[in-house]
Amino acid sequence: MSENLIAILPELWLAIGQTFLMLGIGLAAAISLGGPLGVLLFQMGPGQTLENRTAYLIISWLVNTVRSFPFIILLVALVPVTRILVGTSIGPLAASVPLSVAAIPYLARLVEQSLREVPKGVIEAAQAMGASELQIVRRVLIREARSGLVLALTVLAVSFLSYSAVAGVVGGGGIGDLAIRYGYYRFQTDVMLLTVALLIVLVQIIQFGGNALAHKLDKR
Repeated sequence: MSENLIAILPELWLAIGQTFLMLGIGLAAAISLGGPLGVLLFQMGPGQTLENRTAYLIISWLVNTVRSFPFIILLVALVPVTRILVGTSIGPLAASVPLSVAAIPYLARLVEQSLREVPKGVIEAAQAMGASELQIVRRVLIREARSGLVLALTVLAVSFLSYSAVAGVVGGGGIGDLAIRYGYYRFQTDVMLLTVALLIVLVQIIQFGGNALAHKLDKR
């Protein structure tokens, strides 16, 4: 191991922790807000029990608008909001704000698509037995689509791992920040290669774990 790598080991562990902090906050916001939003989009869609074309188009437009922003632009555009919420515009907590804002509509769309794969006959059977909307969501939609939902969350986690690295460009902390400060500004190629390899390993672990869990939950 080179001297450069040995010297940054303490900061490397800190960067990994910051990356997981950003990813954890973003995923938590996506699950708690983006998940229900995706269910709502599905239920307000054509042919569903809460069909409302106007509301669906408005919410769908808002979701698509946020998703269309390149993350680096969203990161900068939300600086005033970030300062209000966490009191600063730098650091992992600050970077978690735009990550969460981007993650919510991203997962909402993935959830909507996953629920569309649930056979309509299953939903109609639950309705015929007198199930309420909440019961249909919890016991039919989520249960039938759980494999697809796990894969959707896996896709989100992989994508936002790279987004958290981008946050390092503006002082967000994490692995990306380490790569910029040492690998780019100080021309330490070995540090840059280490951070890239680390991100690849993390992506592989997340993807493998997500695929394995989705396969286990898939009862088709």
